[in-house]
Amino acid sequence: MNLELIQALNDLGKEKGIDVEIIIEAIEAALVSAYKKNFGSQSNMRVTFDRETGEIKVYTRKLIVEEVTEEREEMSLAEARKRDPRYEVGDIVEIEVTPRDFGRIAAQTAKQVVVQRIREAERDMIYYEYSNREGDIVNGVVQRIEGKNVLIDLGKTEAILMPNEQMPGEKNKNGDRIKSYIIDVKKTTKGPQILLSRTHPGLLKRLFELEVPEIHDGTVEIKSVAREAGARSKIAVHSKNENIDPVGSCVGHKGMRVQAIVNELRGEKIDIVKWSSDPVKYIANALSPAKVLSVDVSAEEKMAAVVVPDYQLSLAIGKEGQNARLAAKLTGWKIDIKSESQIQSIDAES
Repeated sequence: MNLELIQALNDLGKEKGIDVEIIIEAIEAALVSAYKKNFGSQSNMRVTFDRETGEIKVYTRKLIVEEVTEEREEMSLAEARKRDPRYEVGDIVEIEVTPRDFGRIAAQTAKQVVVQRIREAERDMIYYEYSNREGDIVNGVVQRIEGKNVLIDLGKTEAILMPNEQMPGEKNKNGDRIKSYIIDVKKTTKGPQILLSRTHPGLLKRLFELEVPEIHDGTVEIKSVAREAGARSKIAVHSKNENIDPVGSCVGHKGMRVQAIVNELRGEKIDIVKWSSDPVKYIANALSPAKVLSVDVSAEEKMAAVVVPDYQLSLAIGKEGQNARLAAKLTGWKIDIKSESQIQSIDAES
């Protein structure tokens, strides 16, 4: 153990962002175990690592007593005062017991500790980096598929796209580049476990934030998102600036902005609607692309009775009720849709 090791530890600390003192303390603790394993299991001992020279020394520690009953752990006051007359009963005396060939064991132990600490530090750095990015999008490459899990290479580490977070019908192949949403980062004994999603509404929201400058700079605000991944989504947008069309900003010139997001989501249909503080207008907009004749709201029950032209009924409800369901999710209102002729029939009966 010498100056080269000290220099190597300092360089390592700067490169990996690891506190050198933490590594040295870990080396000292590991050397205690190494000494006990190779030279006997004395309980009271310590190992010192000179921060300047890299020299290592082993000391056994003995309690000073009037009468010795356990030689391995105690020393008489008379014996202690031969070393230093200032010793008193109850003090601890340290005696150097560094074995001649301890340097080789120490070097091997130090190497193991350093390698382990580097691994731990790198895992911690990855954990903190990605735990701070929960709710954000990451770019990755499909590395391999294990069972139904898709493992995504993020560059520094690997992440998991579990079956329930994969878009229905999406076929992932090795080498595919995909954007995913970080839903959770867990600390495990094998390092950080990063869980991704392609179905989370947050993915759609973040894609719009990245694609639309007006959302990124706060001119346009996303008020709500409702999503049935792989099929259809609705997003409600608003601008405080009357001169800015929030829907047009999201659609982009010739639909280029929204089309880029549709492509990333493998053809998922996206309805962009204008948010309104007036629930009547908001609910009517949310049922787009269907045209609405009237909306009657009950604020107490948060229910809305919607009337649409007969030819628009199936469009308003959507395939298997999807359009109505997404509109309800988007607005937070229960929506009951009826056609014009249904209302007339009800009126006639009453």
